[in-house]
Amino acid sequence: MMESNYWERQQEMEDRKKIVQDLQNGRVENSLHIFEEEMLRKKLSNTIMDLKGNIRVFCRVRPLVLDDSTKMPSTSYPISIEARGRGVDLSYNGQNKSYMFDHVFTHEASQQEIFVEIEELVQSALDGYKVCIFAYGQTGSGKTYTMMGRSNDLEHKGLIPRSLEHIFQTGQSLLPHGWVYTIKVSILEIYNDKIRDLLSMDRLVGGKKFLIQHIPKGNTTVSDLTIVEVHSVEEASSLLHKATQRRSVGRTQMNQHSSRSHFVFTLRISGVHETTKKQVDGILNLIDLAGNERLSKSKSTGDQRKETTEINSSLLCLSNVITALSRKCGHVPFRDSKLTYLLQPCLAGDSKTLMFVNISSDPSSASESFTSLEFARNVNACGIGIPQRQTKMLPSDSP
Repeated sequence: MMESNYWERQQEMEDRKKIVQDLQNGRVENSLHIFEEEMLRKKLSNTIMDLKGNIRVFCRVRPLVLDDSTKMPSTSYPISIEARGRGVDLSYNGQNKSYMFDHVFTHEASQQEIFVEIEELVQSALDGYKVCIFAYGQTGSGKTYTMMGRSNDLEHKGLIPRSLEHIFQTGQSLLPHGWVYTIKVSILEIYNDKIRDLLSMDRLVGGKKFLIQHIPKGNTTVSDLTIVEVHSVEEASSLLHKATQRRSVGRTQMNQHSSRSHFVFTLRISGVHETTKKQVDGILNLIDLAGNERLSKSKSTGDQRKETTEINSSLLCLSNVITALSRKCGHVPFRDSKLTYLLQPCLAGDSKTLMFVNISSDPSSASESFTSLEFARNVNACGIGIPQRQTKMLPSDSP
């Protein structure tokens, strides 16, 4: 009887262990299922937008800068199922204006949450696509924070340093599968409608005329631009840090550290499969545009007044281009500014393009937020070319 009871207890324990194991396995499977569904949702969303050929638009709302309980934010978020995560409302001139985009990040969104949503797009550059992500909005709305983040702060890293990490980590993980990647960096700014090479020591010396060229069925090139091959995220980050230190900035009434130029960070990514000799060539453009601002608010004088005028002029050219594209005009004025001519393949070519529209929730900025949101709505309606993957086969005897 004792022996019989012993074996019964042993069997009971085994049965319980099996139940616990099944529950644990079920929990893991459910977690994996949820993760796979989320990844599938993103891929399907990417595919749908690629087939539509539209420029995707994400909106990010900056929280109130001052902890002032008397201020009521000018922005709010609809709670309907259809608009949740995609809608933003703006209180302006006594009216409530509603907008819908591909994604809306509230003022509570973290840098990591935002990068998760663009991770698949960044991955596309490794897969051989041309990708462009740029930030637009008024001065002080958080564009540079979104793109660059805060230096030496892991939690607040922006999209550019996070994209660098993703590219190098993913490239390294593909080595065992036969893929070898070559990555090159170039960084420029457009200041007063002139191109400056931020990786060149003589960037301020006159004489160099940087010419923008669009190669048919190829990539955009800028003559005499410094292009550096990098072999690690540390090397690329060092160049990025050097370039940001050289970028034109200034202090205005609207922003203590205002970017006075359009900042363009470009990765040229070439991958070769050692066995099949298949080659993919991708481009990743990450762009922090200068902020539009009103002279009456910024109180700019002298050189800064000229900078503000040039910034607003180039952004007006961008608006004119978007308007022409959305209306399907026969002529699109890309050549009216260096910025629009440089962005031509991203706005009307075969690139995967995403715009962040950054707005402030401060009621004193409601007018600027309204202008930015109206512009973003037009951008979202623009039809562009369907993205094309750039691939070719190398000769079998290639190294």
